[in-house]
Amino acid sequence: MNIEKELEIIIRQTIKKLEYQEMIIELEIPKNKDFGDYSTNIAMKMAKIQKKNPIEIAETIKMQIEKNNIIKKIDIIKPGFINFHLNKNLFLNIINEILEEDENFGRSNIGQTQKINIEFASVNPTGKLHLGHARGSAYGDNLCRILSFCGYNITSEYYVNDSGKQIENLGNSIKERYRGLCSMEEKMPEDGYYGKEVIEIAKKIYDENNQEYIHIDNEYIKEKGVKILLNNIKTDLEKFRIKFDVWTSEKDIRAKGKIEESLSKLEELNITYEKEGALWLKATDLGDEKDRVLVKKDGEYTYLTPDIAYHLDKFERGYNELINVWGADHHGYIRRLKASLQALGYDQNKIDVRIVQMVRLLSGKEEIKMSKRTGNIYTLSDLMEEVGIDATRYFFGMRNINTQMDFDVELARSKTNENPYYYVGYAHARICTILKNVKEIKKCFEYETINSEYAYNMLAKLHEFKSVVEKSAIKRMPHLITDYLYELANLFHVYYNNEKIMVNNEKEANERMNLIKVVKIVIRNGLNLIGVESPEKM
Repeated sequence: MNIEKELEIIIRQTIKKLEYQEMIIELEIPKNKDFGDYSTNIAMKMAKIQKKNPIEIAETIKMQIEKNNIIKKIDIIKPGFINFHLNKNLFLNIINEILEEDENFGRSNIGQTQKINIEFASVNPTGKLHLGHARGSAYGDNLCRILSFCGYNITSEYYVNDSGKQIENLGNSIKERYRGLCSMEEKMPEDGYYGKEVIEIAKKIYDENNQEYIHIDNEYIKEKGVKILLNNIKTDLEKFRIKFDVWTSEKDIRAKGKIEESLSKLEELNITYEKEGALWLKATDLGDEKDRVLVKKDGEYTYLTPDIAYHLDKFERGYNELINVWGADHHGYIRRLKASLQALGYDQNKIDVRIVQMVRLLSGKEEIKMSKRTGNIYTLSDLMEEVGIDATRYFFGMRNINTQMDFDVELARSKTNENPYYYVGYAHARICTILKNVKEIKKCFEYETINSEYAYNMLAKLHEFKSVVEKSAIKRMPHLITDYLYELANLFHVYYNNEKIMVNNEKEANERMNLIKVVKIVIRNGLNLIGVESPEKM
């Protein structure tokens, strides 16, 4: 039983009986348990419409709610909150429900198999994954896991920018480093790539071919460089527990003629014009702040042009919605892309762009800008090696992507309760240790000895899991999962410290083992939704 939904139904039926206007019912869990198990502000929202005192409306709603086996008591709290105290026996039912559903507990079908494409990471194959990429990659993968768990039909996609000027610059950069190895003068391009990995690729090509390619064009070198760098990205992502359903190449989009097709459609709609030898999009007519260049006077496409073609390709594959996870530097790019697709006849509301804010790396209070291992910018690979994959995934899952994040390496490595990952993981490991020492756990048909406030607080929190997962999916906020897990772990640690779990009475012991077992199941299910493995010992 989903208690929160049952309570929502009771309130909605009461409002209908009173012939009040139907509206969204918001239920909150009071931080102070003296205020009950759930609270709603519906009376205050209704008061604005009815032009009445919210306390008066709250009392009317309270009087009209019929007696049932869910609600034990209702309090009215100024300025108009309706607080519900629920029958405690209801909470006990969740134990066997979790035991039965196990890894499926928390799963729902709110997505109704809607097809959603989630494109994330999509780092240009010109270097390694840095911390901003890592945060966006973790967020995108968490979103895929959560939405899939809630019944959406998800396709995860990586868009490979393997064509255009940046790839030409990459090829030229590798070629010049290669020339240097051949004892020739290096003439690095103005917009060249100076990373250590470019030098490594040049040396690999030199070791394999000596000076064979010094006098030919750089097509081979360019393709070799893209392949090596893309493989490095794939390796890091797989190590980070991220696998994509689809890898789409910009080069393939161009080869299919999708760019010419989209430009032709835009010209037919009379929303392009030529000026100073370039082709412009009438973006101001579409709600943008200024018109945008589609094709430069030298014939090169701007970044916008292949992106329009790529999104047309995704829509043509039949998705109900497209979700893009982009870095903070792409914020101003959203409007022009949406406007272009709207002009081409696609609903821009079906494109949800999520912007991931920057990451600042700290060690205690000191900011880290360079990798100790390589002397270069800190990468995802560095971070996984430094603090571990699980701690890295957990920390990236903790914060709302709309805010800048401070990632404290020292804290993530620590084995103390101040480390949120350790605190949650230790709750799971502690339960595993207890259960290993138990020969047999029998199924209980009734739970008669679980009656402490510490146990009921855990049970109430377990009841929340499904609704938290659904809210996380609907709001596209994976950090709601980590918030929940931390609160559940805290309630378990409090329970463990205040109540004896290993008791001599067989019935009491068996009921307690079932109780902590379901806490373990929910922690495991929650951690899996953010790509974190559940530790059995710490």
